[in-house]
Amino acid sequence: MAPIFLVLFIQDDILLRSISLFVFLIAALTDIFDGYYARRYEVESDLGIFLDPLADKFLTFAGFVCLPFLDPSQFPWWAVIVIVIRDITITLLRIFADRQGIVMQTRVTAKAKTAVQMGFLYVALLFGLFLIIPGALADLTQWVFSADIFYWAMIVVVVITVYSGIEYLVVNRHLFKREKK
Repeated sequence: MAPIFLVLFIQDDILLRSISLFVFLIAALTDIFDGYYARRYEVESDLGIFLDPLADKFLTFAGFVCLPFLDPSQFPWWAVIVIVIRDITITLLRIFADRQGIVMQTRVTAKAKTAVQMGFLYVALLFGLFLIIPGALADLTQWVFSADIFYWAMIVVVVITVYSGIEYLVVNRHLFKREKK
């Protein structure tokens, strides 16, 4: 659903951008329910454990890539790049661990990071819709942007994202040690 969301969101059309937010919401909610039901009914698989965070990343990457186009002063590219690099690094670590026969369980902080990212993205993208609706909503968005509210929220998201990445690296540092022969 991430590519559909991305293509619809980048349009300067109120209806298409609205539909894109609905697609984003459905993708995020189905991800939550999928994980919940897999655990509840014990139908988890190693492949599912690997693919679930990967699907999260595609959706969050699509959302974060849209943000600097709304207002690069509120959503700086450097912040998006830090988030993407963290997520790619941890994904590569998971692939490496998988090839070693080790399944890395998703950390609680990583789940919290995903929830914070998704919540932030949805609100930020909603304001991206407000930008193209003439009148009071566009004015409200301009005021919120001028107050740097999203900039500081983005900084918080980056800090949480980086922290969860560092935690993964520390907890899984044994994967980097070579066995002595």
